[in-house]
Amino acid sequence: MSEITATKEQQNKYEALKEYLRSLESVAVAFSSGVDSTFLLKTAHDVLGDKCIAITAMSCSFPKRELEEAKTFCEKEGIRHITVESEELEIEGFCQNPTNRCYICKKELFEKIWDIATKEGLNAVAEGSNMDDNGDYRPGLQAVAELGVKSPLRHSELYKEDIRALSKDLDLPTWEKQSFACLSSRFVYGETITKEKLGMVDKAEQLLLDLGFHQLRVRIHGTLARIEVLPDELQKVLENRNQIVKAFKEYGFTYVTMDLQGYRMGSMNETLKK
Repeated sequence: MSEITATKEQQNKYEALKEYLRSLESVAVAFSSGVDSTFLLKTAHDVLGDKCIAITAMSCSFPKRELEEAKTFCEKEGIRHITVESEELEIEGFCQNPTNRCYICKKELFEKIWDIATKEGLNAVAEGSNMDDNGDYRPGLQAVAELGVKSPLRHSELYKEDIRALSKDLDLPTWEKQSFACLSSRFVYGETITKEKLGMVDKAEQLLLDLGFHQLRVRIHGTLARIEVLPDELQKVLENRNQIVKAFKEYGFTYVTMDLQGYRMGSMNETLKK
């Protein structure tokens, strides 16, 4: 076990989370292998044992690296893991990328997860949104509310920094992992989402990860790529400019740009505030 880094307040929130999960008695956790859902799944399994299972949706907007990490984590922790096909591109209205795209996707996904949970005789379905998600435009949370999906991290008032600190104490490999959202979130609202363009974004982000960048996004505007990285890594983009441009053009981008504001959560939502 690593040295304790969580504060007393964070530890109290963790105890409240465990008590809440215990009250559910059994749960299916929507598991993406991200920072939040990994922490939630680990805690739920520690509390509920075999009465907790993980369910991961497979689709072209979910990178293979994330799916493999999900499988590896569940195997290591001895958690029963179920994968379900959830091809968003086949959902009516999704490809047109409306402002409520996330609602359309989450509603279909959680209906499938509920079907599995019901067949398994589980009482609840839980997802990993945290308190920071309350401050951004998150139409997916409407689907969560409508379908009665539990949000234990928000219920326990856990913020991302709390989850990272507690994850470190639990020796979770995700404690310093970059935040991730599905690849469809890289598209400007109203631009058609296609499998080909999702693949372009996936390959572009994988290249940047391989080059050692940490928190990042490659936003897509037609055939223009807008790279978002942490401000202190902007210079690193320029240092690797030739390799990045060459690769991105091979992936199908015509123009390659760097966003001088750097990475920020939900930058595609900025147009909604005007």
